[in-house]
Amino acid sequence: MIDAKVTKKSCETADICLIELARPDGSALPAFSAGAHIDLHLGNGLIRQYSLCNHPNEDHRYEIAVLNDPESRGGSRFVHEGLNEGDSLQISEPRNLFPLEAKAERHLLIAGGIGITPILCMAERLDHQGGEFEMHYCTRTPETTAFVERIGKANFANRVEFHHSHTDNPSTMDTKAVMEAQAAGTHLYVCGPNGFMDHVLNTARECGWPEERLHREHFAAEAVSQEGDTAFEVQLASSGDIIEIPADRTVLDVLMERDVDVPFSCEEGVCGTCAVRLLEGEPDHRDVFMTEAEHAANEEFAPCCSRAKSKRLVLDI
Repeated sequence: MIDAKVTKKSCETADICLIELARPDGSALPAFSAGAHIDLHLGNGLIRQYSLCNHPNEDHRYEIAVLNDPESRGGSRFVHEGLNEGDSLQISEPRNLFPLEAKAERHLLIAGGIGITPILCMAERLDHQGGEFEMHYCTRTPETTAFVERIGKANFANRVEFHHSHTDNPSTMDTKAVMEAQAAGTHLYVCGPNGFMDHVLNTARECGWPEERLHREHFAAEAVSQEGDTAFEVQLASSGDIIEIPADRTVLDVLMERDVDVPFSCEEGVCGTCAVRLLEGEPDHRDVFMTEAEHAANEEFAPCCSRAKSKRLVLDI
């Protein structure tokens, strides 16, 4: 964990605030790469993940942008209403589950709403490296669009296309046309609301894009029906202990109750912190950080949300 303080808080739009974090003594922070996120340990006991949106070359600060989501479970509301300049808090070191593909010849960056935070960082990194890319930024209106001035001043401004869906003259993105216009070998990176990402990714698949060129980052998992959930067993490989997981409890909950040491953060299958190696059994994957191919491989398991289709899972714990 890193002790940090809020060195600056400002409004980017009416619903998005920009938070700058630094060490209290001003010393260097751990390096990060474009697409990385950090955990904020908030004063109300919540832990939330936010993508870093400042340039990866900076080591004196981290910058995040937070949308005041009306469906917030408390995190974004606390950041907007309870976190102020000068406040102290703990943060994690950066982790990256959404990295740029180093070998890609070209990159297509697509952001929906607050999904601009990792995408903007990627654009700045690619511009700095001389990488080939184009960026599409989809929002409801110009007034709800963050970082307009920053993008307008950037060297890559002419490679960014804005799309607004709720104006007198909507300029919505023609997703199929965008996908079909890309050169062979282009990699796609998309971040935003789940429905938006599903639309972009499914359109790419319909246009023949292979899964290995599709990259996405979720901010939150969609609610999964727990109707029909049943009990199952988890065996810990290190001790051989067999633990029953009730139908209404998660594996993580039960393991924590038994003082089994498993790192965790989001508790909803978004961040990948709690993922453990799966040695035996058939899981019911419910996380959103792994790809479809990784789910099919059944090599990892997210105990915070996933369950079992077989009677028992053997975990490398």
